Amino acid sequence: MKRKPRIISAFQSLFNRRVFILLLILLQIGLTVMLLMRWSQLKWLADGFKLFSLITALHLLLRNDKAAFKLSLIFLILLFPLVGGVFYWIFHSQTNSGGLRKRLSNVEKKTNVFFEYPETAYREAVEAISSAQKMLHYMKNNTPFPIYQNTETEYFRNGQSMLSRLLEDLQAAKHYIFMEYFIIADGVMWESILAVLQERVRTGVDVRIIYDDIGSMPTLPPAYAKKLRAMGIRCEKFNPFHPFLTSTQNNRDHRKITVIDGQIAYTGGINLADEYIDKKIRFGTWKDSAIRLKGDAAWGFAVMFLQIWSLLVRREEDFEVYKPRLPHNVSTKSGWIQPYSDSPMDNESVGEQLYLRIIERAHSYLYITTPYLMVDDHMIAALKSAAKCGVDVRIITPEIPDKKSVHFTSRSYYGTLVDAGVKVYEYTGGFMHAKNVVSDDTVATVGTTNFDFRSLYLHFECGVCLYQTDSIAEIKRDYLETLTQCKEIKKEDCRGNLFVWFLRSIFRILAPLM
Repeated sequence: MKRKPRIISAFQSLFNRRVFILLLILLQIGLTVMLLMRWSQLKWLADGFKLFSLITALHLLLRNDKAAFKLSLIFLILLFPLVGGVFYWIFHSQTNSGGLRKRLSNVEKKTNVFFEYPETAYREAVEAISSAQKMLHYMKNNTPFPIYQNTETEYFRNGQSMLSRLLEDLQAAKHYIFMEYFIIADGVMWESILAVLQERVRTGVDVRIIYDDIGSMPTLPPAYAKKLRAMGIRCEKFNPFHPFLTSTQNNRDHRKITVIDGQIAYTGGINLADEYIDKKIRFGTWKDSAIRLKGDAAWGFAVMFLQIWSLLVRREEDFEVYKPRLPHNVSTKSGWIQPYSDSPMDNESVGEQLYLRIIERAHSYLYITTPYLMVDDHMIAALKSAAKCGVDVRIITPEIPDKKSVHFTSRSYYGTLVDAGVKVYEYTGGFMHAKNVVSDDTVATVGTTNFDFRSLYLHFECGVCLYQTDSIAEIKRDYLETLTQCKEIKKEDCRGNLFVWFLRSIFRILAPLM
């Protein structure tokens, strides 16, 4: 077999999809800057651009948005007054292009009824967990997400243990398999899953996959969805990337969901790529988590998946068809479970509100794991207040970063937290990717939402709240064992020279845009 000449291979590598898209975006930016700079040679036009940037900054100041986002944008616009205002409006004018917000709203209005809120579960939970009343009230009155009983939970402290269990469940699928992931990558993990999916398709199981186009862009070829369809697997790419300056590209599907026959569901931080099972070493040992639901609560994730599927295919689904056909054979005394999702296309930041409610209700301890720590002043104030009130607040972030600029910015928050009594740790064994919160042995959440602006406000996310389930003890145990592989951040570690302080201050201003 002849090898391709090096010049041809280099040419193909240069013009693969990722490089081509990057070149097109840089070309757009370059042409826009060149035109603006050329026009700005006329003093009256340059003054007009500056005035336009000032008016844009005032417009942003008066908008009902998060203060941190407004500060970041205003800072950049006024830092580059000749081009700042124009670039903002070029970028902003594409917001929710294609009516994504409207289409999703229509889907949710028609299908939220399928979540079917069981009133008895809510009443019993309120009576049994008095400290969680605010959380339960918030979810009942501001979201469509029910709280369930009759559901077993199984916690996984790494990708290897999750994968073996997942493969068993996939092999037992009788009717359908729904999978929705931010990242799918060719490798040992995905190939083992794909082999089972192909076998299930041959037996008549309805297999559907959604993956995020940007999330999987570095790991899958552009036509991979067609390849899966040729295998009999129904596949859709979420928000396909287009090389144009548009803010809709910020809205990614960061969710991780598997649903099997409406009876079993998985969620958590684990994507379908080899680093998540330590078959590919990128940043040391990959510390992550996931949770398996068996029982009534699995249906909540089925509805979430079908809503996004309906959005992508632009066709209504009969959700009733996918309800479990057999009763669940699980314990009825397994606590309360509440699956949830979060969307940037509405005015409700569910992930943020849940985190705040857990922080505010904490009485004895509050343990958090997150790969990124970039949040607004409200969240920082809540964490500091909990620590000052005597709550044992601990946060684990990674020592080895996957994104150096984000890690540098995360560290800018350490000082103010440590000064307030929050204990901050960095995981030294590798990369901490788990997104868990556990408090007082009674409440926990496992999901996909990081403690950063992108997850809290820009991405589609999901997770599950756990109230008095057996898995809460396992989540806590995992946390305490992970602490043995961490170093605690002391006050002296937060100090730096003037240059580092200045640089971190700038990065912190820009944190909402990272």
